[in-house]
This record gives sequence, structure tokens and C-alpha cells, in this order.
Amino acid sequence: MTRVLVLNGPNLGRLGKREPHIYGSVTYAELKEHLEGTGEGLGLSVEVRQTDFEGEMVQWLHEAADSGAAVVLNPAAWTHYSVAIADAVAQVPTVIEVHISNVHAREEFRRHSVVSPYVKGVIAGLGLGGYDLALAHLAATS
Repeated sequence: MTRVLVLNGPNLGRLGKREPHIYGSVTYAELKEHLEGTGEGLGLSVEVRQTDFEGEMVQWLHEAADSGAAVVLNPAAWTHYSVAIADAVAQVPTVIEVHISNVHAREEFRRHSVVSPYVKGVIAGLGLGGYDLALAHLAATS
């Protein structure tokens, strides 16, 4: 069974509370439960994690690199400036970058990702369904 880490960056633990007009009303706990069930249905072993601490995210990415786990990554604000996250992502063979909102239709600073050059693909603007698409892709290609 393919192991997948779904890793979420800062503020995503506040889903359902933070700007619901952009991020929706589903809570992080509901998203976690949904993705674990979706993964199981696709034959994947899915573990969903969230952190507001950059070093912890780097450690999780190193864990994925060392164990061969695939990653679905929503780096959130780190997308735009974290060279540390980008360097860690570059070490993981399979990463799909996911953004809930369409970052390209938002503020100028959100339109550039330092992470994207190191990932297999990017899904943005499809709401929480972007995670499902990433898991379906990983299931189809593993």
C-alpha cells in the first residue's frame, strides 16, 4: 500500500473559521477524516498533518524523502518565500502541491511559488477537492 503524507502549512488548522468565503466551512478535522477515508478507498495509506512551525514541516518532508512516501503538500504562506521548505521538497521524489484557493487570481505576492519548481504537479483553485484529485493521481500512478 502506497504511503502518502498530506502535509498542511500555517493557518490551515483554522479551516472552517478562517475566511470561509475563500477557504470554505469544512473544518480541518473534517478534512482530515475525509482524506483518510478517501485514501483508504483508493488503496493508499494516508496520514494527514498540519503545522504552523516551519522546522517541523522540514522534518516531515525529510521523513518522506527517507521513507519513500509520496506527499500532497499545501505549503500555505510558505509557498511564497520559504527556501527551507523548497529545499526539503526537492529531496522528495513525489510531491503534488495543492492550494485551496486560486492563488493566481489573488494578491500579487501569492502568485509566485518557490516550491513549484520541485513538484510533480500543482492543483490550485478547486477548493478542498484539489486534495482528492492529488490522491486520485497518486493512486493511479503508484
